[in-house]
Amino acid sequence: MISQSEIKKIVEEARKEALEKQDILIYTLHKIQDKVENNYIPEESAKIISKELKIPLSKIYEVLTFYTMFSTKPRGKYVIRICTSLPCHVANGREIIEAIKDELKIDFGQTTKDGLFTLEETGCLGLCGVSPVIMINQEYYGNLTPEKVREILKNLKGGEEK
Repeated sequence: MISQSEIKKIVEEARKEALEKQDILIYTLHKIQDKVENNYIPEESAKIISKELKIPLSKIYEVLTFYTMFSTKPRGKYVIRICTSLPCHVANGREIIEAIKDELKIDFGQTTKDGLFTLEETGCLGLCGVSPVIMINQEYYGNLTPEKVREILKNLKGGEEK
C-alpha cells in the first residue's frame, strides 16, 4: 500500500510537471499505480487524491474507469492487452486470443493464480500494419502467431513451465 505522505509527494510533483488540472490528475494516477504492488489504484489512494487535488471522488472514478490503462482492482505483474479491432481480427487475431487464454487458463478481466498475468481486451493499439498485435505492460508485439505468443509468455515466466 502507498502511504498518504507518498501520495502528497506525487501530487506536488504533478503540480510542477503538468499544465492543466486534468493533466495533474492523470499524472498522479499513473505515478501511484506504478508504485502500488499489483498495478492498480486502491480505494484509499483515490480518496487521498480526491482530498489533495480537491476533485470530487466521483470525478476520480470517472477517469479511472474511462481510461483502460488504469485499474481499480489488483492486476498481474504483466498486463496483456489484446487488440480486438477489425485489422487484428482479420489477421487471425482470434487465434492469438485463444492461444493466450489457453496458455494462461484465464479470460479477459482475469489474473492468473500466480499473479503474473492479467488479460485485458482493448481496441486499436495503432499498429495495424503488423497485426495481430498485443501490448504487455509498455511493450508492443506484432506479426504474432500462436507459437510466437507462447514463446513470449514462456520468456516472461522466466523460461519455466508452471
